[in-house]
Amino acid sequence: MLLTLKQASQWASEHLNKNVTPANITYLIQYGRIESVVDKGATLVHKQSLVDYYSLNHRETRWKDELGGDLNWTLSFEKVKEAETTKHVHRLHPYKGKFIPQLVEYFLDSHTDNFKQDVYFQPGDIVLDPFCGSGTTLVQANELGMHAIGIDVSAFNAFISNGKVATYNLTHLYEESKKITAALKNVVATSGIVEFESKLAALLTDFNNQYFPMSFKRRVRSGEINQKQYGAEKEAIFLETYHKLVAEYQIDTQMPTDSARFMKQWYLPGIRAEIDFVHNEIRKVENLSTQKALMLILSRTIRSCRATTHADLGTLRKPVTTTYYCRKHGKVCKPLFSILGWWDRYCKDSVQRWIAFSKLKTNTFQHCITGDSRTIDIFKILKQVDSNFTETAQKQRIKGIFTSPPYVGLINYHEQHAYAYDLFGFKRLDALEIGPLFRGKGREARESYIHGVAEVFKNCKRFLADDYDVFIVANDKFNMYPTIAEIAGMSIVNQHKRPVLNRTEKNREAAYSETIFHLKQKTE
Repeated sequence: MLLTLKQASQWASEHLNKNVTPANITYLIQYGRIESVVDKGATLVHKQSLVDYYSLNHRETRWKDELGGDLNWTLSFEKVKEAETTKHVHRLHPYKGKFIPQLVEYFLDSHTDNFKQDVYFQPGDIVLDPFCGSGTTLVQANELGMHAIGIDVSAFNAFISNGKVATYNLTHLYEESKKITAALKNVVATSGIVEFESKLAALLTDFNNQYFPMSFKRRVRSGEINQKQYGAEKEAIFLETYHKLVAEYQIDTQMPTDSARFMKQWYLPGIRAEIDFVHNEIRKVENLSTQKALMLILSRTIRSCRATTHADLGTLRKPVTTTYYCRKHGKVCKPLFSILGWWDRYCKDSVQRWIAFSKLKTNTFQHCITGDSRTIDIFKILKQVDSNFTETAQKQRIKGIFTSPPYVGLINYHEQHAYAYDLFGFKRLDALEIGPLFRGKGREARESYIHGVAEVFKNCKRFLADDYDVFIVANDKFNMYPTIAEIAGMSIVNQHKRPVLNRTEKNREAAYSETIFHLKQKTE
């Protein structure tokens, strides 16, 4: 049985009891997840293909078979739409390795789950996140009427976190962003880039329609087409057209290979010029709060404009200055030649996200401190930010922790935002990272990780209330957290193993879980 995109979205919405749009169905077709045919220009979907894809009960059974019967499927949040997991300011800026806000809500909010018997936090409590990252705990604490303190060794992470929870004059921010956008449009209009990109896009559309129809990804998945070989062949064919167009419009695509500066290594010359222009315009804005908000938008913009393939945005491999076969989209794609589109889009989107969050904000305190959580004197540094709140915190103490430490040997947290460190001049403290990618996952790295994380919790205990609760989100495949808890003088009183759905990695279909460890003070 064949269904139209609208019929398919209606069926999926009823089956899942949540809204599935025709655009969601189109996405699944493009990525070869479900089968489709084109009849008289209309795209039709095989109903059985939908049934097979959305067999969620089968997935739950399979994952429990692979990961164990103790898997808490409630914590998968499978029925929560992406728009909710990335709601308001949570999608202000990309960040690898962050947890979804629903996970924080579940453990912080006493009203989240009617079946929960234990309540750990109440409105007015203070929550600490000593590995603050992009500030998810801070944002959700605010929504729930709780105070929150974050600590992060990365100055840029603190910048993101504080940018999310700050209060802005959004009318002024919108007006300033419009002024800068108009000025950037004038710069782009005189460069010839608009006409060049328009012609290139039209040629690419015709080429991709011919060689990469909607059925292409499905045929790749079924083994009918060797994606690597076919993609390379078609990439080579289009390159001749691309080089002729670059020469015609005299587009500069030369990039230095020996520069130590990230901005020179990973941005085409025209892109760099536009970034510098916008950066200079932002620095002219007198209101410091508005200026910081615009810097955050610029950072989000330039991350999307690096000279890399779409598939390698998370982990850069080598600069790309030509059209290329894109594994992610299953067609020939092009590098960016102007930041205008992304800047304009992110300005509008960011303002809307801050507006949405402003309607939910409570009159509570949140701030992320830049520092080493193993040694920092939280109340001493906090006093420099807000002396009144510090007095409250010293009397009340911090009720507990909700955090996700870095996974050993997985991410270099400074390097993933190297563009911002280069452009904005933030001080890098790579050597203080716990468990960074460059140290690997060997025995020595794991031992260093164990003692590093344990020292964080030992230090933070000095500022906690006597009846504190600590929640740690981790995938502990090396079984390190029992030792960490022991060194920190804590006991693991409970564990919640949750399935992690919709991962961004290539193996997102594989069964994967993480554990939320609940720790309390160790009793003799």
